[in-house]
Amino acid sequence: MKKTALVAALAAVMATPAFAQSSVTLWGRLNTSVESQKFGNKERTVAVQNNSSRLGMRGTEDLGGGLKAGFNLEHGFNSDTGAVQTFGASSSTFWSRQASVELSGSFGTVRLGSWLPDTYFSTVDRTSNHNHDTGTSSDALFSDFAFGIRTNKVGYFSPTVNGFSFIGAVRAGEGAGPKGYDMSVNYEADGLHIAGTYAQSGAYYGTGRIGSGNKRQTYGLEADYAFGPVLVTGYFQSEKVDGFRTRNIGRVSAMYTVGQSEFHFNIGGTKSGGDSASANGMTGDSFQKAGASQWTLGYNYNLSKRTKVYAFYTDIDQKLPNKAGDFDSLAVGVRHNF
Repeated sequence: MKKTALVAALAAVMATPAFAQSSVTLWGRLNTSVESQKFGNKERTVAVQNNSSRLGMRGTEDLGGGLKAGFNLEHGFNSDTGAVQTFGASSSTFWSRQASVELSGSFGTVRLGSWLPDTYFSTVDRTSNHNHDTGTSSDALFSDFAFGIRTNKVGYFSPTVNGFSFIGAVRAGEGAGPKGYDMSVNYEADGLHIAGTYAQSGAYYGTGRIGSGNKRQTYGLEADYAFGPVLVTGYFQSEKVDGFRTRNIGRVSAMYTVGQSEFHFNIGGTKSGGDSASANGMTGDSFQKAGASQWTLGYNYNLSKRTKVYAFYTDIDQKLPNKAGDFDSLAVGVRHNF
């Protein structure tokens, strides 16, 4: 009887913490290309180019009763040099892409920390999808000021109900930086995705961008639809900056898949106005002085679910004299997820 009771007690002790066990995953992406690049009237150069490589850790713990705790740490780095990718932060910022902790359950998810804005993931990241909107062929026209309010945030991610979900985040200014809001409503059903987004930032404390200190607002609408081997996407965004004209931005894209091959094309444009910096190193006021257009033609070959080789040509035409701000690149690259 004593042995039976002891065995039963041990079994109970071993079973009790099962719900509380946690899991931690190390993951990452290496995405590097070799490119022939031309900036304005300068001589064409060959470059080894990083395309938003990153290293991350994420984990969850089952707390029981449907409640879970989780964390996400994500470090951006340049695969061509090993340097930190800072998103405008100091060079000592290691977890520059994300550092957050969260609690989730049937109510949704409450998250604290820093992470990239969903106004980006729900729109341009889905539309400029040939290389996941990274590197020199990323969307240079999209108003990305919400990246500047990605830190010191509190966010809520709703559960999906009848295809609808909501994501909202608020940034604390902490007396030294802008307060901000980042929100999106998403709907998904039968290959269709529709998103509406809104972002707002108060005074922008810093230098290097025209209109520093002015309030910024953007409204966005995105839709994509997959049918058979075809995916078509598009977004429209309106950017308003105090003291500047409203700037409208739009892009459409298409992907055709056959076997392991993907064929991509996207084209976008913006009129003059607003206050956006370019992803390709152009000056921050370049889109205020004139409109711009960008198109990209790409090809991906998926060697596996984790590895692909690709090629693309991208061209940015800013309506400025002497090709100021123009850029084009012919690239081949490899992307590997682990």
